[in-house]
Amino acid sequence: MEQPIEIRWHGRAGQGVVTAGELLAETAMKDGQYFQAFPDYGPERMGAPVKSYTRISKQPIEMHNQILEPDVVVVVNPNLIGIVDLIEGLDDQGVVVINTPLTPAEIREKLNLTDRPVKVWTVDATRIGQETIRRDIPSTIMLGAIVRATGLVQLESLNQTVEEKLGAKLQRHIVEANLEGLKRAYAEVVEG
Repeated sequence: MEQPIEIRWHGRAGQGVVTAGELLAETAMKDGQYFQAFPDYGPERMGAPVKSYTRISKQPIEMHNQILEPDVVVVVNPNLIGIVDLIEGLDDQGVVVINTPLTPAEIREKLNLTDRPVKVWTVDATRIGQETIRRDIPSTIMLGAIVRATGLVQLESLNQTVEEKLGAKLQRHIVEANLEGLKRAYAEVVEG
């Protein structure tokens, strides 16, 4: 049986990490895959470090536990470097997608990955968010970078999910700004 792709998200409470994981999972379902998406936090105050998990598979997922050995690590808040062990459990075939203006080489050094073949992708989702949605909420924007780095779902399917889910809660211009941010992150993410 094929193992699911396991994604661990790192961010701070209030940054939309849980919502972004759910959006990715629901997009996988649209693409005919199975999913799980769940948070790992207690009564954290706004700004406290949080984790969220997403599993995606072509087959039903039997396990129901935290992700200790992720295939993909998504870092929404780069200020967690040095505070949280972001790459804990990540093997050499893993992927790191991080919101930062730094280059992949600079992030490799900060995360002590210079001697490991882990793929590192960087995108300045904070800047993109400020330019598109006029707010520092980079989680949804990071989805565009994740799609490009992993190929787990189709960008078109992700756009549809974001439009449906956010469109039910937000004004049209905000949804369109999020979609623009997704497209920009997909285009601007850099691998190193």
